[in-house]
Amino acid sequence: MKATHLFILAISAVLFASCNSASSDKNTTQDEAASAKVETSKSADLADSDGKVVHLTSETFKQNVFNYQVNQEWKYEGTVPCIVDFYADWCGPCKMVAPILDDLAKEYDGKIVIYKVDTDKQQEVASAFGIRSIPSILFVPVEGQPQMAQGALPKESFVQAIEEVLLQEKAEI
Repeated sequence: MKATHLFILAISAVLFASCNSASSDKNTTQDEAASAKVETSKSADLADSDGKVVHLTSETFKQNVFNYQVNQEWKYEGTVPCIVDFYADWCGPCKMVAPILDDLAKEYDGKIVIYKVDTDKQQEVASAFGIRSIPSILFVPVEGQPQMAQGALPKESFVQAIEEVLLQEKAEI
């Protein structure tokens, strides 16, 4: 009977070890895939936002808009103009601007990128830009200096800024 118990114990140990090994290999593969996905998203140009507003962290802000830790002078990191909406979830005027930005992201897909930065969660970015009231909207052309606007702007004001500041065309309003 002892031999049977030892045999069952040995089989159990082998099965346990192979399950853990397979699980470990699977986890390693999943970890590598997740890591590759993160690296790809880090290096991917967010200019291809598929007509959607893109939420940024401090790291993705530094990669895609401006690396305020490295650069003293303004240097835009993107390839197409962008709008950065500094907002908070609890802010009423921010909630009024959100659907306008969603519409504009679709309308200007491929021409501009619209980013959002939650000032409660990304305090480092908000501090770097001296954000004291929200919504604060940063209009960033590919060349030249960005321009900041504050408050809940109407859609017409966004369109005018996009056409004249970001795309440098005459607005047809």
